[in-house]
Amino acid sequence: MPDSANLKFTTADIDEAANVPLYQQIYDLLRAKIMDGSLALNDRLPAEQDLTQALGVSRITVKRAMNELAVAGLVRRQRGIGTVVIYDVAAPTVKGSFETMIDGLTRMGVETEVQLLDCTVGTASPAIAEALELKGKVTSVQRIVRLRRLDGEPFSYLVTYIPYDVADGYDEAQLATDSLIKLLEQAGHAPVEAEQTITATAAEPAVAVNLGVAPGSPLLRIHRIMKDAKGRPVQDITAHYRADRFEYHMRLNRNNAAETDWTTEK
Repeated sequence: MPDSANLKFTTADIDEAANVPLYQQIYDLLRAKIMDGSLALNDRLPAEQDLTQALGVSRITVKRAMNELAVAGLVRRQRGIGTVVIYDVAAPTVKGSFETMIDGLTRMGVETEVQLLDCTVGTASPAIAEALELKGKVTSVQRIVRLRRLDGEPFSYLVTYIPYDVADGYDEAQLATDSLIKLLEQAGHAPVEAEQTITATAAEPAVAVNLGVAPGSPLLRIHRIMKDAKGRPVQDITAHYRADRFEYHMRLNRNNAAETDWTTEK
């Protein structure tokens, strides 16, 4: 396993007089080395003792910086081996867009690989039934759990609920190969409208293991409800994205310089 013996750190790399905590400075220093490729995938970081001596700080300070790198999903700490880089700076990043969301999601289904992890049919929870506007006694939904990869690297973990009568319009086996938008179109419920909420969250253990990150790592969470041409909700999806593998792009504009409000460019 490659090590980082060629990397040299000195006390000049940190500033004890700065307002930024020392552990944060060390975290930023090592993260920068990972992001610029100086510390590549599977490289081993300097030992805690070596960094302690080189930077002139306490072992506890270095340990906290290393732990923060692990929480961020950049390294893995293993007893007897050391701290190893697990982030591949050369891996591609998926880009989403507000401007052409439906088309962009369709392309994503074509350009990425999907793995079907689970597919079951059951009664919708009250929250899902409300989101999908399920009424009366017909509250059955198909629950789909899938993982998406780009060039073999996992980047999104998706849990989707679809009304059972809509899901009846496609073959369950297709969930392992086709995009859900394509399958909804096949079922006669092509999505034409969507409402979504974007938040940041920490990776729960089940999500973390599938995305290949440490539990507690920062993730981008997108909850989206999609509707067909008749205004019927046909999909409720919650997607968790690796923050290092996915970014959302949005362009804003103003009609004239005198306006204070910015609007999303269509």
